[in-house]
Amino acid sequence: MTQAKSLSRLDIPDFRALAGRVPGTSLIEVSRNSHVYRCGTRDDHVYVVERGQVKTQMVAASGKRCLLSVHVMGDMFGEIALLGQGRLESAIALTRTVLLRIPAGRAAAVLAAEGSGDLLARHLGNRLRHQQQVVAEMVTLPSELRLAYRLLDLAERFGLRGPAGTRVDIAFTQEDLSEMVGTTRTRIGQFLKRFRELELVEFTPRSHLTVHEERLSSWVSRHTH
Repeated sequence: MTQAKSLSRLDIPDFRALAGRVPGTSLIEVSRNSHVYRCGTRDDHVYVVERGQVKTQMVAASGKRCLLSVHVMGDMFGEIALLGQGRLESAIALTRTVLLRIPAGRAAAVLAAEGSGDLLARHLGNRLRHQQQVVAEMVTLPSELRLAYRLLDLAERFGLRGPAGTRVDIAFTQEDLSEMVGTTRTRIGQFLKRFRELELVEFTPRSHLTVHEERLSSWVSRHTH
């Protein structure tokens, strides 16, 4: 199983630049812990993060939450609106956040007129594969391995590489990690303690994460074969 890449930055139309060419685009501000949109609602817009952080999550009928992704400056989310469908997940601001709110139908029309429809189709396909991978990991892998994959994914998406490891400058809580992995905060704490003892990860006083990617990848390889 391979690590998902930052889908918002892979060979897709530049939605920040596109926003200036789409009539009806606006800037909105969302306060911390407020919803951008909710699962099951109809919202005919896509969003680009100008400042702040947004998480997308799904909630099972049992009430169990699954954190799908975190979006930072320059990331686009809410793409299902381009297909004219209702929301399959909720989007929630992790910090005070400023977003570009782009009418999906008009954006799709501009992309088609500019000959970029194939890039959009590839992006939507990549997004679907990423979400299917998240679900597959939830179903098939032990919790500890799921956490290792998520930590590697966070390091790849948000990490700043240096001689002391890859630092992730987003303060993820154990609750956030438990939603990503689909287990309890207690178990997440136990797994992180073991990873620290094995010198696979470190935490700074402000809860920022440093991942030793090569060591953690080797640990994953040993435990998946």
